[in-house]
Amino acid sequence: MDRWLNRVAVVTGSSSGIGAAVCKDLVAKGMIVVGLARRENRLEELKSDLPADQAARFHFRKCDVSDEQQVIDTFAWVDQTFGGADVLVNNAGKLAYVTILQEGNSEGLRSTLDTNVLGVTWCTRQAFQSMERRKINDGHIVIVNSVAGHGVPNIGVSLNMYAPSKYAITALTEVLRQELQAKGTAIKITSISPGAVDTEIFNKELLPDTFDFPMLRSEDIADAISYCISTPPNVQIHELIIKPIGEKD
Repeated sequence: MDRWLNRVAVVTGSSSGIGAAVCKDLVAKGMIVVGLARRENRLEELKSDLPADQAARFHFRKCDVSDEQQVIDTFAWVDQTFGGADVLVNNAGKLAYVTILQEGNSEGLRSTLDTNVLGVTWCTRQAFQSMERRKINDGHIVIVNSVAGHGVPNIGVSLNMYAPSKYAITALTEVLRQELQAKGTAIKITSISPGAVDTEIFNKELLPDTFDFPMLRSEDIADAISYCISTPPNVQIHELIIKPIGEKD
């Protein structure tokens, strides 16, 4: 991780769970980290909980990644304030509970697609364009995918639009990799696909009583992301699937 000292990472969905864990891990390893999320008060709490030296390297901005203009404005602010992002961790994600595809809840389903797919698209585009303008050739784009993007697990409730959105992310990652390769850049892109992670996205009150299987910690995913971005220049991890011991699906 030495080459990332004092370089800039942008992490979406930083207000809790995996995003918060990634922010803590990267600032502890010497990076300047910009956390993005809709819940600004959570970002303030995250900063206040960090040791003073790390808090000085952690910055944040309120941003809903499903809103294209907010993303454009936010990455322009990152460029102006910090010189631009060298690492992007696309972590923001959404799961619309209490619905099945046949019953509607159009707003929730559309919001899942807007956040999980288009949000990744907007953020990746803006980060790459910034790297390209600055002639950054060793940047890294990480996309937090899911095992649900490779096969649909049966957890007792419908994953509705979440699983299709993650399948789209699997394809989107490969399309982006091919585009980067065609441009002749050495910027890397990695998809991280966790199994069940004990975060707020799993609202256990809405899950059936039979929901009982092992879960990963947010810190496990943060550790994996650090591993992926610390690989040498000639190594690119395309896909990393992570499951807790004992997970069956």
